[in-house]
This record gives sequence, C-alpha cells and structure tokens, in this order.
Amino acid sequence: MSPAQDATDATDATDVLVVGAGVAGLACARDLLAAGVGVRVLEAGDGVGGRMRTDRVEGFVVDRGFQVVNTSYPQLRRRLPLRDLRLRPFTPGVLVQGPSGRLRFSDPTRRPRTLPDLLPGRLAGPRDLAALGVLSARAMLSPPGRLKRRADTTTRTALADAGFSEAFVEGFFRPFLSGVFLEDDLETSARVFHLVWRSMLRGTLFLPTAGVGAVPRALAAALPPDAVRLESGVAELTDDGVLTAGGREIPARAVVIATGPGSVPGLLPEVTLPDYRTVTTYYHVAPRSPLGEPTLLVDARRRFLNTCVLSDVAPEYAPPGHALVATSVLDGDGEGREGRGDWGGREDQVHREEREGRVRAAVGEAYGTGTDGWTLLAVRSVEDALPAMPPPQPLTRTTRVAPGRYVCGDHRATGSVQGALASGARAAREVLSDLRG
Repeated sequence: MSPAQDATDATDATDVLVVGAGVAGLACARDLLAAGVGVRVLEAGDGVGGRMRTDRVEGFVVDRGFQVVNTSYPQLRRRLPLRDLRLRPFTPGVLVQGPSGRLRFSDPTRRPRTLPDLLPGRLAGPRDLAALGVLSARAMLSPPGRLKRRADTTTRTALADAGFSEAFVEGFFRPFLSGVFLEDDLETSARVFHLVWRSMLRGTLFLPTAGVGAVPRALAAALPPDAVRLESGVAELTDDGVLTAGGREIPARAVVIATGPGSVPGLLPEVTLPDYRTVTTYYHVAPRSPLGEPTLLVDARRRFLNTCVLSDVAPEYAPPGHALVATSVLDGDGEGREGRGDWGGREDQVHREEREGRVRAAVGEAYGTGTDGWTLLAVRSVEDALPAMPPPQPLTRTTRVAPGRYVCGDHRATGSVQGALASGARAAREVLSDLRG
C-alpha cells in the first residue's frame, strides 16, 4: 500500500498496532489475531521480513546477508509447515581451512562414513574428542530449562572448563562460532552457546529454494489480507496510538514496537538496546562450483567468517551453468557500508575494491581454485545483523515498556530467528494479559 493510501484511509482504530513486519512482529500479530484481538501491522518498507529479506539479482537469489533455517526451532515448526518452504539441506558438518589444509568436521551419528575424519591426529586429539562427546551428549539430553539455569560465563571459559584444548578451540570452535555469533573472541554467553549447540545437534540447517525471505512471507500469508500495510512508516507514538509518516493518527489500545533496533530509540527512547554486530556478505558468480557439495567452509585464519556455494545447497539460487558463492566477513571501524550506496568518494571506492579483492583471494585459497573467472554480483551489509550477547545474558525479557507500550525482537531474547519469534509470542501474551486484565 502506498503512503498516499496510508494518509487517507489508515485512521480507523484497532485494538493493537504492531510497528514492523519482521518475523517478531508477524508472530505477535498472528497470535493476537488468533486470540480474537484486532491487529494492524504497519511496515515502513516495501515488503515484509525486516532483516530477513531476499532479492532477485540478474536471475540469482540473493539474501540480504547469509542466513539459514534451522528445523529444530520450536517456534518455526509450530508456525509453519516447513515442507511448503521447499527446503534444501546443508551437509551436517563444516569444512575447516587450517594451516595443514582443509579438514572436515561432521556429525558421525548422521553420516557414519565421515567417522574417520574425527580420528585422533586429524581434527582433534583423544582429549578433545572425549570432551566433544560429553558436551554434545549433555546438549542433546538436557532439557532447555536446565541449560538456561546454568551459571553463565563466556563461551571461551565454558569450553576450557569442558576440557577442550586451546589448539582445538582455536582450530575449530573459534572460526566456526565466529560466523554464528558474529564475534571472534568467544565472548558470547555460554548459555546462548549451549542452546545453539543443542539446536544444531537436534536440527538440520536448510535454505528455502526461494531464499530466506520465504519465511516471513509465509508468516504474513497466514494473516488476513488487510492486516499488513506496507510503506506505512510511523513517525512517533501518541497518547492514543501512533502518528504515521503521512501525518495521520491511528488510535489503538496498545502499540507493539517490532522494528529493527535502529528505529527503536526514536519511538521508545526508554528502551536500552545491546550493541549490534555488522556483517557484510559478498556474492560472487563462478562458472562452476569450486566445492561441489552443500557444506559450509570456515577459515581458521579468520580472514572471513564463512563461505559456501549457495547453488550447491539450493540449485534454484543460480541460473543453469552458474555457481553462486556467498562469503561473509565481520565488519568493524565503519567498514560495512558497501550495501548502502554511501561510498561517495574515490578513496572509498578504492577501499571497497581492495577489500573485495582480499576476500576473493582468501576464498579462492580456501577452495583451492583460481578466481579470475569470478564476477561480483552483489554486496549486502547488515549493520544490525545480530545483538551482542555477553554474560550474564537473560534468555528472555519482558516486552512491557509502559502502559499500552511494548517492544519485541531478538534483542529481547536470543539473537536468532527462534529468539525473534519467541519474543513476538511473548509480546502477544503480555498484551493479551494486559488488555483482559
């Protein structure tokens, strides 16, 4: 819906206004509607999904940053028939590019033929294999509530306490978890790590054939056709509801702010937000796959977070005769600006080209192939890709801010699709409780 339409017919009152059509806001709206509450979702952008969006670029499927779907997420399984997303699986494991070459880390319970890859002397020694077995068994068998109640430390401390050698932490856990938590010092909460490790062991990582944007689109499709109003930004909250960017007030008994973190301070300045990690993903087109399997590759030298051939995972991501390679790097010092069109000067342009060249060279070395025939298709930078989650990390927080004012998103739970959905569900429960109370 256009801004003009918003200005002329968006003045009718409703029970609850949800500001933001990311997965948290969509989950909140769906639960409220299921309870018989009138809801309208106002989205400033031209599509649903927030940070979980997908573009079509020259016939390729380009997600706005590398993201995956984990089938172990309870909120996701409860809300969507996953088969409708036409999911394509990753290999249950990762490849680690280290000083001695490329090593494979796989789950032998799912792929017994990969058991020799875990033999002592290759990826890990006997001590580390024993610690890994104990860690994984506890994660698989312990209920989430027990993991949440554990004393919290950093992930690095938790791995040392679990008996892992420093060499194995540096050779596997640090490069792998850097891509999961978007930080390379293992400073993330151990509670979060244990829950993530459990979810990976119990679930499978997939890509939807139409891109990760298919997830929020499916959530929105379950809502009434007029529930979501696109291109309807909110300028401020009022005593009776919200004031839209078009200058009209929409009354509501309650307002839920489910925007990205960048918009929260302007609407609810009393909300304290965590720091956020910035990540940039480079999408290269190659004439053929440099790997030939749907497996994530990480770099022990940490020149990049991770890389994968998306078209090996989901062939639908690339036209026939092409391969699409996605490589993500952690940003710092303001480097993550490529995807936003603000590289105005010649110096910035040179810096961008040099950085892309370094990434391409590192990825080519990791894959063991030349990259002369590769072309850069797209670059996507996400400033608020993931909240920082240092210990002690609360795994869920109330969404109540003030009477009739609520906020939800991954910053109120854990930095994941599961966390965003769970926060939206909690917001719906608290709104219902307050309206009925």
